[in-house]
Amino acid sequence: MATPAGAEAAAAGGGGGGKKKLIIIIAAVLLLVIIGGGAALMLMKKKQHAEDEDGAEAPAAAETSHAKPKPGTPPTFVPLDPFTVNLADKEVDRFAQIGVTLEVGDPKTADQLKAYMPAIRSNVLMVLSHKTSAELLTREGKEKLAREILRESVRPMGIELDDEEDEDAAATSKKKKKKKKAVESPVTQVLFSTFIVQ
Repeated sequence: MATPAGAEAAAAGGGGGGKKKLIIIIAAVLLLVIIGGGAALMLMKKKQHAEDEDGAEAPAAAETSHAKPKPGTPPTFVPLDPFTVNLADKEVDRFAQIGVTLEVGDPKTADQLKAYMPAIRSNVLMVLSHKTSAELLTREGKEKLAREILRESVRPMGIELDDEEDEDAAATSKKKKKKKKAVESPVTQVLFSTFIVQ
């Protein structure tokens, strides 16, 4: 009987050693998972930090110069609510109802324009209210109005565009002045969706 009792004791002692091995294996696997998870988290934070730095530099570059859109990509249009204004005619009371849409290169620029929309609308209303019906009824008058709206629509963003007539006058003058650096407008075109003069 001593033999079976010794075998039972050896089996009991071996079972305890197996539990210790199992605990050590589980602890080692858990430690590897924790270390791997920590390393992955640090790499993700480093990548996100690098993207944030690139993202911070990109808007600064976008604000200073508006890149032209890639060929083949459609432009973004920013419609303004229709304008109804009294015209500057002195003989009779006349008014105009004009729908304006601004064409920009990308959606980011459109969002920037929308942030300045009250000031843009005010500037456009001031331009329209100083026009007469005779000026607005000709094609040249509409083209001049589009140039003036283009200039006034970017002014709230801190961009000053020279009027083409001012540039022509400066070119013909005898005084030579230093040329200003050409400023690129984020608004590429002014389109009229409605144009009624009564």
